Amino acid sequence: MFRKDIAFPSGAMALALCVFSAQGEPLKATQYGDFDRYVLALSWQTGFCQSMVERNRNEPDECRLQKESKTKTDFLTVHGLWPGLPKSIASRGVDERRWMRYGCATRPIPNMPEVKASRKCSAAETGLSLSGAAKLNSVMPGAGGNSCLERYEYAKHGVCFGFDPDAYFGTMVRMNQEVKSSPLGQFLSDNYGKTVNRSNFDDAVGKAWGKESIKAVKLTCNGNPAYLTEIQLSLNAGTINAPLSASSFAPQPHPGNCGKQFVIDKVGY
Repeated sequence: MFRKDIAFPSGAMALALCVFSAQGEPLKATQYGDFDRYVLALSWQTGFCQSMVERNRNEPDECRLQKESKTKTDFLTVHGLWPGLPKSIASRGVDERRWMRYGCATRPIPNMPEVKASRKCSAAETGLSLSGAAKLNSVMPGAGGNSCLERYEYAKHGVCFGFDPDAYFGTMVRMNQEVKSSPLGQFLSDNYGKTVNRSNFDDAVGKAWGKESIKAVKLTCNGNPAYLTEIQLSLNAGTINAPLSASSFAPQPHPGNCGKQFVIDKVGY
């Protein structure tokens, strides 16, 4: 259920109940649950595909088959949801750098099988339901097929916490939709294919969730001139099952590498 200590503005509780119903069970760690934040990683898919071509990587099917869309926020897609370093794992000598590199495969704990990014389909099936997979596929182009992004993400960031797969991926789907429907999503849509100022991007974030939320955003860009490839949102773990609000966001130390101006990339190379 939702935490009773979270105050929702007028009308938001109805939205929260609707979102909760769509997501299903709440996301809850059954082990190693002593962490205080998540990172929600959202790709700007056209920029990601552009970066794959420029870096001479093998072009994924989802990029090779990418088509224009009337709804520009369709290009804001899900990369993953990454729990922070649990205190019980840090106490065994693990630092943030090692945790982010190995996740559930970190030694000495959780010490689960490591899956290489280049061999995502070698990871175990997630156990995601057919209905959950259908929802995920609509916002994670790299899920299934020959890309298997969802297997890799669950093996690295989900399985050691005992997350229910439908709750884990359902949370990503739900938050992705919330961002798309926010003033930030509108900003991305309005500026599709254009060069934008980071200050205007930040203004859209502040309009969506308050000025303090700007400190929780890390942007990744590639190329020259720079174009957006990823948005990372640092989130308080205790609010993960509630709709995104000012209280959801946790500051992080680095705003990313996008600089003062960058392009909201469009389809095509």
